[in-house]
Amino acid sequence: MKQFFSPSNTIWYHQGIALVRVFVGFFMAYHGWEIFNEKQMSDYAKWLTDLHFAEPLLFAYLGKGAELISGILIMVGLFTRLAVLPMIATMLVIAFGMGKGKVYYEDQHPFMFVLIGAIFFFIGPGKWSLDQILFGKEDIHSTK
Repeated sequence: MKQFFSPSNTIWYHQGIALVRVFVGFFMAYHGWEIFNEKQMSDYAKWLTDLHFAEPLLFAYLGKGAELISGILIMVGLFTRLAVLPMIATMLVIAFGMGKGKVYYEDQHPFMFVLIGAIFFFIGPGKWSLDQILFGKEDIHSTK
């Protein structure tokens, strides 16, 4: 039981990181897929117009494009530390620019993507990723 609570003991570390990364990437890409729905994008542009954003249609496409591209890259673990930056920026705009910044309640979901993006920025994509295959070293954290 002591090992279970030990912070130096990991449980399913590489597989867990990969699983979370794939799901986060999928969810982000799923939201970004709306870029191909002209009606939905028009509705987002109207909403951004009501919020007094400059160039609302451009920002709607930029936001959804960032979600789609970031999501795909995060899902496969390619350029992960760079890919999370547009995701974090987009979700911060949604939480604080479009939302009311109440990250403890109303704008919690976009802010959770910010926090998860920060985790992947700091720890990287993990062993089971294209980044590891292309840029990694043999021994990654010497964890099981």
